[in-house]
Amino acid sequence: MSDPGSGNRRRAHPRRRFLLGAGAALTGSAALSAVLSRPTAPVAREGFGADWLFGPYTQGCTDPEFDDRGLALVSVPHCVVPLSWQDWHPADWQQVWVYRQHFLAPAQLRANRAFLRFDGVLSAATVYLNGRRIAARSGGYLPLVCEVTGALTGRDNLLAVVVDGRWQQDTPPDLPEYPNPTAIDFYQPAGIYRAVQLSGVPQAYLSDVHAQQVAVLTPNRTVLVHCTVDSAKPVKGPVRLTATLSQDGTELASSFTDRSGVGKGETTVTVALQDLGAVRLWDVDDPAMCDILVTLSVGGRKVHTYPVRTGLRDARFTVDGFRLNGRPLKLFGLNRHQWYPFVGGAMPGRVQRRDAQILKDDLNCTMVRCSHYPQATAFLDACDELGLLVWEELPGWDHVGDTAWQELAVRDVHDMIVRDRNHPSIVVWGTRVNETLGQYALYGKTDQLAARLDPTRPCTGAVAGQRGYVSPLYPVKAAGGVFSFNDYSRPRPPGAPPTLRPPRHGVPYLVSEAVGTLVGSPHVRRTDSPAIQRQQGLLHAWVHERAAADPRYCGLLAWCAFDYPSGWYHSQRGVKYPGVLDFFRIPKPGAGFYRAQRDPARGAVLEPAFFWDFGPGSPRTGPGRDAIVWSNCDTLVVTVTGRRPLIVRPDHVAFPHLAHPPFRVDLRVDGRALPELSIEGRIGGRTVLRRRFSADPAFDTLAVTADDPQITADGEDTTRVALRSVDRYGAPRPHARGVLTVAVDGPGVLIGEPYLDFGALGGAAAVWIRSVRGTPGTITVTATHPFLDAATATVTAG
Repeated sequence: MSDPGSGNRRRAHPRRRFLLGAGAALTGSAALSAVLSRPTAPVAREGFGADWLFGPYTQGCTDPEFDDRGLALVSVPHCVVPLSWQDWHPADWQQVWVYRQHFLAPAQLRANRAFLRFDGVLSAATVYLNGRRIAARSGGYLPLVCEVTGALTGRDNLLAVVVDGRWQQDTPPDLPEYPNPTAIDFYQPAGIYRAVQLSGVPQAYLSDVHAQQVAVLTPNRTVLVHCTVDSAKPVKGPVRLTATLSQDGTELASSFTDRSGVGKGETTVTVALQDLGAVRLWDVDDPAMCDILVTLSVGGRKVHTYPVRTGLRDARFTVDGFRLNGRPLKLFGLNRHQWYPFVGGAMPGRVQRRDAQILKDDLNCTMVRCSHYPQATAFLDACDELGLLVWEELPGWDHVGDTAWQELAVRDVHDMIVRDRNHPSIVVWGTRVNETLGQYALYGKTDQLAARLDPTRPCTGAVAGQRGYVSPLYPVKAAGGVFSFNDYSRPRPPGAPPTLRPPRHGVPYLVSEAVGTLVGSPHVRRTDSPAIQRQQGLLHAWVHERAAADPRYCGLLAWCAFDYPSGWYHSQRGVKYPGVLDFFRIPKPGAGFYRAQRDPARGAVLEPAFFWDFGPGSPRTGPGRDAIVWSNCDTLVVTVTGRRPLIVRPDHVAFPHLAHPPFRVDLRVDGRALPELSIEGRIGGRTVLRRRFSADPAFDTLAVTADDPQITADGEDTTRVALRSVDRYGAPRPHARGVLTVAVDGPGVLIGEPYLDFGALGGAAAVWIRSVRGTPGTITVTATHPFLDAATATVTAG
């Protein structure tokens, strides 16, 4: 974008100025430092989170003297327009916008080198500091980092970011069909939707550290610590790079490398950490993290440190399946989109981490695919700490553009790998655009780049359809990669269990998508029929059963974890509904399959694939002859009021390879009597769990629950509050007509709508609560409904 000129000049309001530096009034949360993907130890670093001035782009709006008193005060992460939980309209955000931040930079920061970092801006950003254009980036999923040394003043500094939310035809992943709203399968609402930080560092500092693992399964396991020193001028005299490795607070290894000096610019120095036999390996069941600290010393004086959090593990895709640390592990997982109701992708670290917790702890996944772009580093940090394996891929969807587009795709592969290669959870790089064929020249470049930047991980890219399945294997073999297939094989005859295509011979084979929108119902909502609710879980169970039956499958990642916004085929009012959890991250009955695939030692699970309901929209005869219950128990005792108990066992005949198959039970009843249902789970003859379900809506109520009892009062930290219609025993009730009203009292900001159509939502929704900067206290969320008792949840901001 060209320089906007200098029209409409007036002095900024003085109360918009904030001081950066130790002891100063912060412009954002220091806690955000923990989620940086390349966490240096700077002279000074502050997050620009709260107190941005925001509005539509106008002539002169990047000028320091522009009159910005009419702009709105917002916090980052931020979406340029308020959104609902449906009916998203791309025209609302596809405009040009401006964000302005006033701040005072202390002398310490101005005396050193200074860098601005934007973790993600959709869809393109142009950055101005004190009226001077300093950087730009097109594409919203990877960082924009720019040096601002010498550009800061001792007076009021003005940071202005022009955000172009319009369709970026020449930038991945956008397609050339705009303004057709169905050109891509996921909406991309504009905004500075990830963290922004300003850092000060010495004249010579550590700009990157890559901890490369070597021979992890041997007695000679080693970590080659590749340290990049960036110096503003040549450094003469002794330079030492020291690396230490600690685990659980105990230092286990240390080493150093000396040099007589370093030249101007970037110099890479490698320090080898050896004798690591005492280091516990990272695993999905024991995600043992390690802390590597690199120290740069010049002339015997420590000038900079760079901490890296990683884990040692050996991950291999083979023609006989996947192996982690030498043992076979069937990959079991889902695809994840990063979008949320009301704000698009603009959720802070706590909320991003919550998705990883849902996938690992609630859905028992061993792997997630980041479809179809690099996702927040906070999400990846959580995957590291929880033991959730990750496939991360470059931005793209079903399209490869012209030469300029392809150059940016190569750039994105570079930036993705450099940002994330220290994450032990990532086991494969997606270096090829989803569901594209050919492009051997482009993918030769991206595969070779990945091998140079990170020789420890294979590359892949999902293909689809008959042409994808029979596509040439030599590019995959040449790169030592993984053949990944989006397998939407339709059942034959219709209604039969779905099948999977056999693995391709001679290459590691992974099913990267299955079921979802294209097999079974195109959408699954709580308001859909009981047959659809039942079918979703069974379809997911069938494809995982098929993958588990053949050791040549490395595993299967089904489509998908969460509903997401889309204008593509099968979307309903701007939302696609293939998720086993809804857009609000609340489980559907189909999620019961994943929830039940848990080791009983971690807790018993008992999840019906139906709602025990006989009201409008529900069958009066109950769930039917072949009702499904998901459980990890070995026996269920099912009792309906007035009937003898039924003892049922899991269907190991149809699902011989699943750890915990479904239970089938005849639940044909007369709903007019409003019978109660009791299900008792037994393991080894002992009752471990009992659940009751009421058919009488007279005792229904609201359940209002917050994910976190406490958040940080920094103006950015956020938590979810789930709102559900439940029966007297806490079981979900899908048909709750009427409008739900949500009110917030205390130092919290409602992210969501104060009035929700509870009937359209199937009796389940959520809002999010954001703290107010510098204002601690108790936040109370109250939900009221015309036919249900009011309920509250409290969150402490501190």
